[in-house]
Amino acid sequence: MSEVKRRLATILATDCVDFSKHMESQEEKTLSSLKECREIIDPIINKFSGRIFHTAGDSIIAEFDSPVGATKAGVEFQKSIKDRNLTDDKNPKLSWRVGIHLDDIIIEGDNIYGNGVNIAARLESQSPVGEILISDVVRQQIYNKIEETIHPLGKIELKNISNNFEVFSLLGDGKSKIKNISNKNLNKKPKFAILPFANTSKDEDSGFLVDGIVEDLITEFSMMREFEILSRQTTVNFKDENQDIKEFSKKFDLDFIVTGGIRASGKRVRISIELSDAKDDSIIWSNKYDRVLEDIFDLQDEIVRKISIALLGEIEISSLQRSKRKPTENISSYEYLLRGKENHHKFTKEACQEALKNFDKAIEADANNAQAYAWKCCTLGQAMFRGFSDQKPEEIFAEAKQNIDKALELNENDFECHRMLSAVYLSNHDYVLAEDHGKKAFNMVPNDPRVLSGYGEVLVRTGKVDKGLELLNKAYELDPIPQGQSSSDNRVKDLVLGYFFAEDFNKVVELSFDISVMDLRSIALILYSRSQLKQDLEMSKEYKVLKSEFEKTDWDQAVDRFHIQDEVIKSELLSFIKKI
Repeated sequence: MSEVKRRLATILATDCVDFSKHMESQEEKTLSSLKECREIIDPIINKFSGRIFHTAGDSIIAEFDSPVGATKAGVEFQKSIKDRNLTDDKNPKLSWRVGIHLDDIIIEGDNIYGNGVNIAARLESQSPVGEILISDVVRQQIYNKIEETIHPLGKIELKNISNNFEVFSLLGDGKSKIKNISNKNLNKKPKFAILPFANTSKDEDSGFLVDGIVEDLITEFSMMREFEILSRQTTVNFKDENQDIKEFSKKFDLDFIVTGGIRASGKRVRISIELSDAKDDSIIWSNKYDRVLEDIFDLQDEIVRKISIALLGEIEISSLQRSKRKPTENISSYEYLLRGKENHHKFTKEACQEALKNFDKAIEADANNAQAYAWKCCTLGQAMFRGFSDQKPEEIFAEAKQNIDKALELNENDFECHRMLSAVYLSNHDYVLAEDHGKKAFNMVPNDPRVLSGYGEVLVRTGKVDKGLELLNKAYELDPIPQGQSSSDNRVKDLVLGYFFAEDFNKVVELSFDISVMDLRSIALILYSRSQLKQDLEMSKEYKVLKSEFEKTDWDQAVDRFHIQDEVIKSELLSFIKKI
């Protein structure tokens, strides 16, 4: 198996402009001109100690140890090609774009992947014709080390990488217009995190109430399209790992932080809360509340409204219809609901069984508590998939379906119901209903990573790949390590699925290096992607895992469980995996 290495490198990407159009009108002359250009470019790359590791004829990607060497190579061959094009007998006169970036790369045999490659290629695609587009990190390295003038061209959007990426050009006059100049930063949504509140109660048993109130607040903000908010699990990981708040804010590019404390005493609740700027720690808004538990829903509404106004001003917020989402008027039922959710989040057999008892008691106290039925369904799913129950899977599934149907009957606007039903229908290959319920959940809660990932998985399967990938990437951004997991494997595996359907096989292979424990689906998709890239499958880590752990797999059944709607893709994948 090829040894995988990571290191810092400078990547140069270059591509011939309008090559396909030239080929359509004068194929032989275009190929002749391309050969002459390559006879200029390749030796110059070698001259500056570059190594070409990918070429598709009209495009080249090369690796350099030095940003200065890469830039000098790009300048020299761009000037040489420009001189060539001045000659009258050169027809067609081919022009080139160049992008250069310095970043981390992954080396596997003769193949190179990683951000350095991706960003250099994106820069090349947006470079003005005949010029070189470089990132800020390259500019810093070459400043005062080359003769050419460096022109700032502002900030651009790099899809799935950044919407605020600063770029510079060489060999132009600084007046070139770049497509897709980003103005998203002008309308950037406030991004913040509600960190776990301190439990200042003398009674340690009230922790479930503290966590439940915070989780409800996060859900409320997840329903607003005006904000982006980190998931509950991501903030819990912050607390558990005792991370530095500054580093945490920087890692997730946060604008604001919400902190607080809750003290419960009998039926009274005291909440202190503070909204601060993540960049300079200045306090934007703070308050203290002393209420009875029966007023908790109104209090949550008030907190959400106050924070919203502090960040956005007096505007019409896209949610806050609490009357339809209030789980119950019965406080005992609400307390059992919160205790059940707390146990559900522990992901142990004992806690799972206790959670089911909590939800049953919540339903007993209020038979119209829709969320209790919905969360009981979710917990039954946990019991089935994690082996926490002695019941037969079909019996658990039937009980879960009964509970979710009851929840939806009681409240058709409960996003949890639609989220779960989307997953149920996907597992049954009913893609129309899976998409329908996924869309309803997303429209209600556009920032919940569970909704984003679930709906995104459905969309990439049903042909809406770009939108699906957008949601899957957003889920990864807001919630890199999902609840109940110890790594980002599941998020990355979802992205592997998405990029497989997008036929971005390089990205699929690149993502494979971020998966610590392989599953059947990922192995199949990654090996198929490697085959499309003409790579030696037997040298890959996926092939080794396949042969050592999954040799006797029933692939007809396994691929059927990948839930691939397109029968042609499904048949191709199945035929491929059986052959190897």
